[in-house]
Amino acid sequence: MSNVAAAESANGNGKTFFGHPKGLQTLFFTEMWERFSYYGMRAFLVVYISTSTALGGLGQSKATAGIVYALYGSSIYLMSLPGGWIADRFIGQRKAVLIGGIIIMFGHISLAVPSNTAFIIGLCLLVVGTGLLKPNVSTIVGQLYDKSDVRRDAGYTIYYMGINIGALAAPLVCGQLLAESQSLRTLLADNGISPNAAWHFGFGAAAVGMFAGIVQFVYGWKYLGDAGAPPKKVEKKDRTPFPQAIAAIMAVSAVFIGAFIFWRIDYGGAGKKILADCFGVGLAIISIATFVSLHQVVARDADEKRRVRAMMVLFLGCLSFFGLFEQAGSTLSLFAEEKVHRELLGFHVTQSFYQMLNALFVIMLAPVFALLWVRLAKQGKEPTSVTKFAIGMVMAALSFATLLPALLGPIADGGKVTGLYLFIFYLVSTLAELCISPVGLSTMNKLAPDRLAGFVMGIWFLATAVGYYIAGRAEHEVGSLAKALDLHPTAGLFYLLILFALMIALVLYMLSGPVKRMLAVQPELPVAKVI
Repeated sequence: MSNVAAAESANGNGKTFFGHPKGLQTLFFTEMWERFSYYGMRAFLVVYISTSTALGGLGQSKATAGIVYALYGSSIYLMSLPGGWIADRFIGQRKAVLIGGIIIMFGHISLAVPSNTAFIIGLCLLVVGTGLLKPNVSTIVGQLYDKSDVRRDAGYTIYYMGINIGALAAPLVCGQLLAESQSLRTLLADNGISPNAAWHFGFGAAAVGMFAGIVQFVYGWKYLGDAGAPPKKVEKKDRTPFPQAIAAIMAVSAVFIGAFIFWRIDYGGAGKKILADCFGVGLAIISIATFVSLHQVVARDADEKRRVRAMMVLFLGCLSFFGLFEQAGSTLSLFAEEKVHRELLGFHVTQSFYQMLNALFVIMLAPVFALLWVRLAKQGKEPTSVTKFAIGMVMAALSFATLLPALLGPIADGGKVTGLYLFIFYLVSTLAELCISPVGLSTMNKLAPDRLAGFVMGIWFLATAVGYYIAGRAEHEVGSLAKALDLHPTAGLFYLLILFALMIALVLYMLSGPVKRMLAVQPELPVAKVI
């Protein structure tokens, strides 16, 4: 019995979720709550780290906050590689999601404790838990459908909507209403509680969200059928030979933990930078080793080798895009905190508010993009996945260009600007995202051999890890380069990011033809429109 048949048979009464297997409902809400917990704490993480201890923050410099953001964010996605491999080889995707969700919940609970030690432990738990949950919940979505099921891409569309509903609510609840709320601070002070505890209420709300996700996942387990079940026993010769890669990943994760210990001991900024640089080198080594192993050892025939080479191009596009996109949690958070008026259309807003805009625009525009790709496909004009990546990188460049008038105008004169600039930025940035993130994840899923479904999904998130690392380091490192070139501090950073995006767009466009020809010798793979 196929996964989809088993899942629909498990429904018993024939009920579906918007015409899709009922198991999609389970995954929809699981990922919605997991993303609520993730984006909830991400909305104010950098600001919390760089806020003075007198106001309840950690009192670190912006450069240190960027390093922490880079190490934490990249480690989360880096752990998707062993997370996917463990599920493929031992416990199955379903158990990996459950175990990962529980670890994530305890991570947020640890962050809710006002202690530097608890903060370090909490981030490490989030890294491990997300590495188990993130690649495997995405893999189960695909397993609900047969390869030929025409509902598959639409199912990913619905799933992607769940992600962004969680991402939409998270910054508002965890950041705007709790962690950065002056009203809550006043209420706490009036009741004899330190107003600085507001930060930890924000972290606690993320824990509550993940708990809700775990409860509904357990309840909806019965609707998944065989999807995500433990793998069948395989012969030794057919096992995926990746113990060396896993060991390397664990070693880099140890560097991550060591970086935080070093940061707490605080021997000075130079030491932090060296550790962060070592982590970046480790990411590069793991990325290269992963693809060499896939191409030379794991791939069983010429067809699988071609798939691996196509994955390399998608990997380049993914890490480049997320290096720009994840500026939202670092450079753009500080931009909103320091250079944007608190009043917007008569309302008082914090920097966390603006991070919900991306999710809002995704919810509004994802159906439009899905219809656009379908219509173009019917006309024989749909761009290839790599061409879509190139278009997305051009849009990413344009998103940063929208902020240049503000930086070179009022901000250059020492003033602040309206938050409407960020509205425009996030709108254009979302257009870029819809050309890259959902397209790439679904294409990677279809390129993956069944025996490597979770691991290949982890490779996509490895690219995200590299991008996250780039994003966290960009403000300091690229900003220093802009200063050396005698450019405006922040505008110079954006100039270089725009140039980088356009260069990658050109490379991707030039590679789109070769990739299309490379895959033309096998049955054409339909390109999904969403995650």
